[in-house]
Amino acid sequence: MASEEKPGWFGRLFGRKGQPAPEDQTEDQSEDKPEAELPPEAASPSEGEPDFATAAEDVAHVPLPPEDAGGPVPDAIEGADLLPIPGEPERPPTGTAGDDPAHGADPVDTGDANREPVVEATPAIDPDFQPDTQPDIQPIDSAAALAHDAGAGPDREPEAKGWWGRLTSGMKRTSSALSDRVTGLFTKRKLDATTLEDLEDALIQADFGLETAMRVSEAVGKGRYEKGISPDEVRAILAAEVERALEPVAVPLSIDAAKKPFVILTVGVNGAGKTTTLGKLASKLRAEGRTVMLAAGDTFRAAAIDQLKVWGARTGTPVISGAQGADAAGLAFDALKQASAAGTDVLLIDTAGRLQNKAGLMDELEKIVRVLRKQDPEAPHATLLVLDATVGQNALSQVELFSQAAPVSGLVMTKLDGTARGGILVALAAKFGLPVHFIGVGEGVEDLEPFAARDFARAIAGLEKD
Repeated sequence: MASEEKPGWFGRLFGRKGQPAPEDQTEDQSEDKPEAELPPEAASPSEGEPDFATAAEDVAHVPLPPEDAGGPVPDAIEGADLLPIPGEPERPPTGTAGDDPAHGADPVDTGDANREPVVEATPAIDPDFQPDTQPDIQPIDSAAALAHDAGAGPDREPEAKGWWGRLTSGMKRTSSALSDRVTGLFTKRKLDATTLEDLEDALIQADFGLETAMRVSEAVGKGRYEKGISPDEVRAILAAEVERALEPVAVPLSIDAAKKPFVILTVGVNGAGKTTTLGKLASKLRAEGRTVMLAAGDTFRAAAIDQLKVWGARTGTPVISGAQGADAAGLAFDALKQASAAGTDVLLIDTAGRLQNKAGLMDELEKIVRVLRKQDPEAPHATLLVLDATVGQNALSQVELFSQAAPVSGLVMTKLDGTARGGILVALAAKFGLPVHFIGVGEGVEDLEPFAARDFARAIAGLEKD
């Protein structure tokens, strides 16, 4: 009969009694010995401290079966590495891809782009709706609303007051990247051809475009070869050249009061910020005393309809909407009819995001314009292409191809606070010369403002407002 092992700390820790399993023992035959049979030496060490030396010796003496002796591994060894971690929940079995709602979902039926406009959709509001008579609409410029839009909170640094503070803060990524490069180039080196080439590279990396980069480089080098020039002087020259390039395109959005309603159509790719831009424009136009109506023409994305309704509620603006998947051209036709009947000053029409290289979607955009012109041959009176500054050079192709599908009359540049390549606006001005009506540097209502060339130029160069 095999001699009994003393259960040391390891055995007590795992509830084992340290006894070796006989060769013919199976898992269902193993039993713990009663506490009364434990030898005195198995008691806990003095003063409650674990005896690690004894534990190590006990582990070393756990008998292992011979390599050639088949049968199950003894319980004391088999369970040691397989014990469950206390408190860890059981993991459910992994499902299949078909169980995930993101997989296997039926595609949204957007309808035939060539079918006749559907104008029987029930409007979301009464055409005679008068926003000024609604007592439950809170002022959009209230302190609480602005604090919410700016993301103010106890753990957030106070926002700089005024548009200039928000502009410089939003353009900081671009201006900091340029300032770092300019400081490194002109602090310890004299002006030579290599330095000017490096300056051109820095400007091209910020998406200023080759033409602007060469013009700035030429202006910096004029009469200064083999001489020292300070980084501040370079930034001042950069600001002057950017302002000169942008001044011709800094054109405010003009609303012709004789055209009632004045129809503004927004176009752009997915995620550019069209819906948010429309909500902010509605707020600004209402602040000017104009009556405004919103049309949720992005019928492909249900969230866009809801989002525009939220903006409508915040700004006291009626919203014309239909069901998801409804014909966008038909909804635009119906919205124009209701805005005309209500005597609305401005109709803002949202559209679904579409890639500029998708011919079918661009054809749908052309259809929206054709349907609007059945009621008003001059509609839309303004077509705003909303561009996301973070896409960089891709914005150039967006302007080119969207202009072929719709009469793009002006640009709105959003998300300048999310990129270090804000110079793309300069490249767009140099290539297309389209008016830039607004720029955006954040999500708040006050973070979209009319474009001013001088302010933008000084902000991007990292200079103070003069």
